[in-house]
Amino acid sequence: MSIAATDLVLLTLAFFVVATLYSSVGFGGGSSYLAILTLVLTSFFAIRTTALLCNLIVVSGSCLLYYKSGHLQFKKFLPFVVTSIPLAFLGAAFRLEEKVFFIILAIALIVSSVTLIFQTLSLKSNNTKAYPVYIPYLLGAGIGFLSGLVGIGGGIFLAPVLNHLKWDKPIVIASLASFFILVNSISGISGLVVGDSFEVFWPEIIVLLLAVLLGGQLGVRISLGRLSAQRIRMLTALLVLFVGVRVLLKNGFELNLFS
Repeated sequence: MSIAATDLVLLTLAFFVVATLYSSVGFGGGSSYLAILTLVLTSFFAIRTTALLCNLIVVSGSCLLYYKSGHLQFKKFLPFVVTSIPLAFLGAAFRLEEKVFFIILAIALIVSSVTLIFQTLSLKSNNTKAYPVYIPYLLGAGIGFLSGLVGIGGGIFLAPVLNHLKWDKPIVIASLASFFILVNSISGISGLVVGDSFEVFWPEIIVLLLAVLLGGQLGVRISLGRLSAQRIRMLTALLVLFVGVRVLLKNGFELNLFS
């Protein structure tokens, strides 16, 4: 499989921008990578594999910086990932019909983006609340399975829920989202391998991985520098909303409104 030089340049720029925006709020960008790749790739498996690999690159760097800054609290995050890892693996191993896959992905993205927009406009208090110990396990399991099913890390689903619940400070939730995406991306890739659905396009993918690495490092530094705040969060939410609507119309219902 090969990609035209012009398409590769545009893909590289797009992936850099997506990685910068998403990593600034603790995400990996998998949802937008999926949508963008449908414009140039025909292999459904290559699209899912590439999105997960790019996710992995972005959040690996984010987790390292969050850890050095003292925000990555492994003991506190463990309940989320203990249940999410096996279920992300299980979800990734499912061989969904392509149309069903994109409809599920689109609906999940639209709901997440609307929630994120609402929170950006209305969530001003930094007060946190305590919840029963089983809640993180249940959230990790449900969102882990969904993330594996649609081929992204799941942080974009988890973070809005935790912000709504006021589980912790936004920066801690962002670091958890990155860590959640990291472990679920690894689990999801493993599921693709076991399900004989792992497919990459060499050597072009190396350029995309380098682009998201640089964008991810820029974005997480914006986050840690407290320069992102509401504007970056809102811009990211609007981007997710656009991606969700586009995927639903073009890939789910096969309309060409955004061609």
